[in-house]
Amino acid sequence: MVTIQILCVGKLKEKYLQSACEEYAKRLGAFCRFSITEIAEERLPDAPSEAQIQAALKKEGEHLLSLAQGAAISLCIEGKLLSSPQLAAELERRAVGGASAFTFIIGSSFGLSDEVKEKSALRLSMSPMTFPHQLARVMLCEQIYRAFQINSNGKYHK
Repeated sequence: MVTIQILCVGKLKEKYLQSACEEYAKRLGAFCRFSITEIAEERLPDAPSEAQIQAALKKEGEHLLSLAQGAAISLCIEGKLLSSPQLAAELERRAVGGASAFTFIIGSSFGLSDEVKEKSALRLSMSPMTFPHQLARVMLCEQIYRAFQINSNGKYHK
């Protein structure tokens, strides 16, 4: 069974978003070992300098990479845009190729360090639009569930 992990910087604060993630986690249990791990966001002043931001991203990145398992997939604005069927095919291709674990990585509001992006097997963009990180987490859970449904010829995707 494939292992899917989502690593996130910051906590999911809204109860309705937590409930949505919990629902997708429950559904995903039929297809994979699924987990979401939150790490603390580095504290920054109200108006951080670029150097302070980069230092925080570096520290967060080191922590994220220490927890990542298998093929890392970073969510970032400059990532590849994939349709739901394309994401399903990408996960299937990698699994058939021997990948047994995938770690999706969502950074802070300042993004991800260059090191995390460079060490990722795939950079993925959800959309050219910008979404709050908390909503992006729910959307990612749904898309992972949809990918498993597509790959198992389930009716959810239709």
